[in-house]
Amino acid sequence: MTPVEPVPLDPPEATVVGVGADGWPGLPEASREVLRGAQVLIGGGRQLDLLPEECPGARIPWPSPLRPAVPGLLAEHRGSRIAVLASGDPMFYGIGRALAEVLGPDALRVLPHPSSVSYACARIGWPLEDTEVITLVGRPAARLAAALHDGRRLLVLSADATTPATVAALLRERGFGPSRMSVFEQLGSADEACTEGTAETWQHAPGDPLNVIAVACRRAPGTLRLGAVPGLPDAAYENDGQLTKRHIRAATLGALAPAPGELLWDIGGGSGSIAVEWMRGHPSCRAVSVERDPVRAERIARNADRLGVPALRVVTGRAPEALDRLPVPDAVFIGGGLTAPGLLDACWEALPAGGRLVANTVTLESEALLGAWHRRHGGDLVRLAVAHAVPVGGFTGWRQAMPVTQWSVTKPQPETPAPQDAGENQS
Repeated sequence: MTPVEPVPLDPPEATVVGVGADGWPGLPEASREVLRGAQVLIGGGRQLDLLPEECPGARIPWPSPLRPAVPGLLAEHRGSRIAVLASGDPMFYGIGRALAEVLGPDALRVLPHPSSVSYACARIGWPLEDTEVITLVGRPAARLAAALHDGRRLLVLSADATTPATVAALLRERGFGPSRMSVFEQLGSADEACTEGTAETWQHAPGDPLNVIAVACRRAPGTLRLGAVPGLPDAAYENDGQLTKRHIRAATLGALAPAPGELLWDIGGGSGSIAVEWMRGHPSCRAVSVERDPVRAERIARNADRLGVPALRVVTGRAPEALDRLPVPDAVFIGGGLTAPGLLDACWEALPAGGRLVANTVTLESEALLGAWHRRHGGDLVRLAVAHAVPVGGFTGWRQAMPVTQWSVTKPQPETPAPQDAGENQS
């Protein structure tokens, strides 16, 4: 059988080349050939300095901020042979993502290099598939808190030389001081180094800015245990009593059914527990918490930071007016203010087809309103009751919490008109 010759692809508009800390000596010949032949070389100053004189292309450092400059810079040099330098694997928290979004994957050629994560796992002997990776490059350190579980292995991509000390302080504050830390610097280069210790005793001076932190999580005795599913202990939240309690919260998140990348409107945020646990469900989940009381709004932000979702957006204002210009939600939770004129109508109108709405109430007036909406739109109308065992003299009895009425519904697709009979007179 005669082999079929592969069809040559059109030349890419740009080639992105992964470079390690060892620079030119660590590159395979295919990557070197691209860099020698490039007319335009774009990258960070440190990366450009790693190239030898045999790469004669014009060297252009990335401006700051980087991401908004990408389209214009590529357009300026369209038609030239462009090579973009990236650290390690360009498609792993690298510039490759932005280039693929601007040019499209068919116009981009990627030549990856082993990432710092691969090097770190090789050095410490951790299986990469069992290790969670969190980047703190351009992101708040508080997001690390959501990944803290006893026995979990984490790799943290550092923003700079001060990140290890910041991580150690956060681990201590969150009750994970006994966690073992290994800071790997200049992985893959002749200057590679490793510093080790525990978070509670970490006093090392800042080292090389190019570092990765391996964290073997260990919870200190007495630290509140936080699980990975909805229904965190009530004690995890700073609150003034305006808190969806643990068991009701778990049922509510179950009805909301968060999925990766989705956006929640949490209306009447209170302590922010619904929005916080929505976002803890997956790193890509997003939420906006709307709270009219500014003191509570500040408290929501503190809870979000403490529990590892600092990206939670808090809007201080009264709904439905505060809902104007918010991004379209995938789901809406109403935990307070149900009887505010126009609130349910505004939320229903904002939801796209397939979006979910969940509303909780403990009052007869709001319950009547939910009953009316249930008759109109269907869904599930349930009453949730929780009782706790309490001392009764020398015995034990049940103390009933206020029952919660919950309506949950998925907005249907709009009805399409039935086609007219072909034989019908359409004049």
